[in-house]
Amino acid sequence: MEQIKKGALWVFCEVQSGELLPVGMQLLGRAKTLAAESNRPLYAIVLGKIPEGAVKTLGAAGADEVICSDSPALADKLEQPYADSLIDLAQKFEPDILLVGATPFGRAFAPRVAAALGTGLTADCTELSIEAESGLLLQTRPAFGGNMMATIKTATHRPQMATVRPGVLPLPEPVETPLSEPIAIPYNNEAGLVRLLRETAISKGADISQSKIIVAAGRGIGQKKNLKLVQALADKLGGEVGASRPLVDMGFCPYSSQIGQTGYSVAPDLLICCGISGAVQHLAGIGGAKTVIAINTDPKAPIFSVADYKIVGDCVTVLENLLKLLG
Repeated sequence: MEQIKKGALWVFCEVQSGELLPVGMQLLGRAKTLAAESNRPLYAIVLGKIPEGAVKTLGAAGADEVICSDSPALADKLEQPYADSLIDLAQKFEPDILLVGATPFGRAFAPRVAAALGTGLTADCTELSIEAESGLLLQTRPAFGGNMMATIKTATHRPQMATVRPGVLPLPEPVETPLSEPIAIPYNNEAGLVRLLRETAISKGADISQSKIIVAAGRGIGQKKNLKLVQALADKLGGEVGASRPLVDMGFCPYSSQIGQTGYSVAPDLLICCGISGAVQHLAGIGGAKTVIAINTDPKAPIFSVADYKIVGDCVTVLENLLKLLG
């Protein structure tokens, strides 16, 4: 335990179905820069059974060390025992910053941790940085319905806590690491008030937040039948279909395809926006896209402000012609 330094930067790395979720590595990539700028050690935190090879993977993503805490109560991945385990670790080793992926599980258990530790929690951050003068964590997130960005500091309470959506930050380039074994901290916590009776698998389709190519449709697609053009282009490119919130609200597309502040954040290599005007709430979810192609009839549409390639025209006509060209 003497290996663990106080005042460090911690990243909770979630495991699901025996595998590390990519958001943990995304957070470590950003945290590595934050740790270097503020002269803090960087620890990856894994609760429950750690997957084989995970220590090397997390080290390659930037972690200086990996801390693992396991107990029988963590076998079913329930919020209360996970929160209790992380609270116990934080009380013992006093991290200065604690970052958590804003997955459904992370969103559920991180507030429990913050409340127990008597600190604040900034949810759904889109950017993290270090204030040069104070060394404090600057936590930036959309506010007022996405119409402005707020930067928040936790000046007097510790740890400074924030959650970040999957897909907002890029995956880091892996580096060589000597790590092979975690620092194991046993914790015999109780199972808590909830018991897992059974699990039911639900088919949700592809995880759009991990897609490398996305063809996304907005209100400009017109009728629901025109979505077959979007699907056809996505199929030809080997990608997935995304949608803006209005199409989901109208029942044209499932929520699992919604991109934006109230949907999924995405960071594809290629994003084709078809008939999407580019409201602030939508733009908040596509900041990680490497290349953006936008099609819109309005030459002043906000989506063009973030597009690398701009096509002014009716997206249905453009899609029909593009599909003909692609054969």
